[in-house]
Amino acid sequence: MDALKLISDASLKQDVPQVAIGDTVKVHVRIKEGEKSRIQVFEGTVIAKKHGGISETFTVRRVAHGCGIERVFPLHSPAVDKVELVRHGKVRRAKLYYLRDRVGKAAKVKELI
Repeated sequence: MDALKLISDASLKQDVPQVAIGDTVKVHVRIKEGEKSRIQVFEGTVIAKKHGGISETFTVRRVAHGCGIERVFPLHSPAVDKVELVRHGKVRRAKLYYLRDRVGKAAKVKELI
């Protein structure tokens, strides 16, 4: 078990950004189409963080054309190029799943000043 932990600690990314629940982030994802690869930006609110260590993931939600879209990104994945912080959110919950039921201004998260 200790050997497995050593291997997972060695493969962790060192430049991982500190994203918190409620933050608005831009996630730059590397997408491979055939033999070419490009970077696609997904901007939204972080509504959940799960697990820890090498298997840590975070869920980002955005509303596009009236339809809610959620994507789960592994934090240490080589497909995630970088994560930019747009603004900090002021929340009092660990999971913001209640935002799924809200529309318009009610679905906004206050900014942390």
